[in-house]
Amino acid sequence: MSLLHKPRAVLALEDGTVYYGYAFGFTGRTVGEVVFNTSMTGYQEILTDPSYHGQIVTMTYPHIGNYGVSVYDMESNRPYARGFIVREFSRLSSNHRAHQDLASFMQQYEIVGIEGVDTRALTRRLRTGGVVKGVIHHGEADEALEADLVAQARAHEDIDGRDMTPEVTTPLPYARPTFRDNPRVVVIDFGIKHSIVYKLEQAGAEVIVVPAQTTPAQIMALDPYGLVLSNGPGDPDGPKYAHDTVWQLLGLLPTYGICMGHQLLGLAVGGRTYKLKHGHHGANTPVKNVITGEVEITSQNHNYAVDIDSIPGRQFVATHVNLNDGTLEGMAHQRYPVFSVQYHPEASPGPHDANYLFRRFISEVNAFEGATAVPAVSLDGL
Repeated sequence: MSLLHKPRAVLALEDGTVYYGYAFGFTGRTVGEVVFNTSMTGYQEILTDPSYHGQIVTMTYPHIGNYGVSVYDMESNRPYARGFIVREFSRLSSNHRAHQDLASFMQQYEIVGIEGVDTRALTRRLRTGGVVKGVIHHGEADEALEADLVAQARAHEDIDGRDMTPEVTTPLPYARPTFRDNPRVVVIDFGIKHSIVYKLEQAGAEVIVVPAQTTPAQIMALDPYGLVLSNGPGDPDGPKYAHDTVWQLLGLLPTYGICMGHQLLGLAVGGRTYKLKHGHHGANTPVKNVITGEVEITSQNHNYAVDIDSIPGRQFVATHVNLNDGTLEGMAHQRYPVFSVQYHPEASPGPHDANYLFRRFISEVNAFEGATAVPAVSLDGL
């Protein structure tokens, strides 16, 4: 399709900046918080990650869509990203695993996209000034409409303080069938990715996923040997009920927090979280394991971070730090077999440097299964 025949589109930010481009995906208008992702591949996993609920994703890699979409790469049952911004969108896909192209996928799930935007300039604006709310509009726009779009972006509800968990959590508990006698692990779903469940199974767990508002009594009634706090979207300060649940279960089970689960763990014990300027979104972030001294290349998707110095009584020790900005990327309890990481050890997309964390968790679960009391914490294997 020539540029002369491509339908026009506009991206308007709340700071008054307007970008012009071309429409693709579902025809319409969308509004959300604009973030950028530095992954070179994995656009389908990114679009279907519930952690992106309420956000419009900008891909820094310039060519998107060339390998299509596969049902095997879904991270949830549907996409959650509000919109998609790319430099160049490929309308042709070539991949023996693909079941459809990205254009039809976005149309099917009503994802509004814009291409032809200077994504380098947009990313630099977000990196320098911080994340902003924005609107993608398909169609021509004069000055009056542009002003209306900027006003709509400014009026859109902030993610800060919002409890977005009810919009992404499973409505009912579900279990993954297994034919092996594996220890049972309960996962609290704050917006879980499918890959986390798969990795737990591969490490040797029987997995039961429960809704975010499941009570501690209901969780313990399932007779688990371990607890996982999943990733999810929005401000971790929003779901107060989750703070209470995590606090009441602390020390009763080996516990593994991932991304938002890491943040909820910090809040549950009295710590604070804060919003990052532009967040960490990508599959190539270096993290140092301060226990072993090794460096991992990690997949990340979060807007908030835990202030470990705010946690009373030095209950947790830092285990991982971000080598780009020094923020906390992992912590472990000083007494209980409870640990968490801010990044995504399941990757998808991304490297597999952090796979060992699932094996570490299952080793804690196995120790608990055969013990008469909760085992003492160990930093071995972190």
